[in-house]
Amino acid sequence: MRRSEIVRSTRETEIKASLFLDGQGINAITGPIPFFNHMLETLSKHSRIDLDLEVKGDVHIDQHHTVEDTGLVLGMAIKKALGEKRGINRAGFFVFPMDEALGLVSLDIGGRVHLQFQATFQRQFCGDFDLDSCEDFFSGFSQGLGANLAVRVLSGRSDHHKVEALFKALAKALAMAISFDEGLKDYLPSTKGVIE
Repeated sequence: MRRSEIVRSTRETEIKASLFLDGQGINAITGPIPFFNHMLETLSKHSRIDLDLEVKGDVHIDQHHTVEDTGLVLGMAIKKALGEKRGINRAGFFVFPMDEALGLVSLDIGGRVHLQFQATFQRQFCGDFDLDSCEDFFSGFSQGLGANLAVRVLSGRSDHHKVEALFKALAKALAMAISFDEGLKDYLPSTKGVIE
């Protein structure tokens, strides 16, 4: 069963994640930034990953630590649930339209970490979410998962739609990358013979 639990506690954040990769997108997410919670619910729903997530952080200082550490823990939990990564697709991509906005995400869970992030926003905040921290989430996520991650806003007017298109594109790309083929359960998608 591809399940995992991660608890990470620092002086800045305390985050508990429990997930099941082969779920239905059922989630229970609590955290101090409602718009960000909504994006995480969207990620769970569209990736079909069941997710219980409790987030506490020093948002009285800034949202950076909380958002980045949430990405880190979520990536770590998925990596742990994947185990040796045998039988998975490993890579995934998706271009998601959200009304007038278009978001692209491409990822490779190959053990190497690199983020390419290209998005511009018109405002500082979307609801209560500091848009400056959007890139921080994807950075933490790529580090925790051990993945190359390319993220682009290709077009759009509404900052809300741009961010949501990115999270939905991530969900769909992730669903593709972690998809498991029972017939290939002993197949490791790497010429190195290991994915760290």
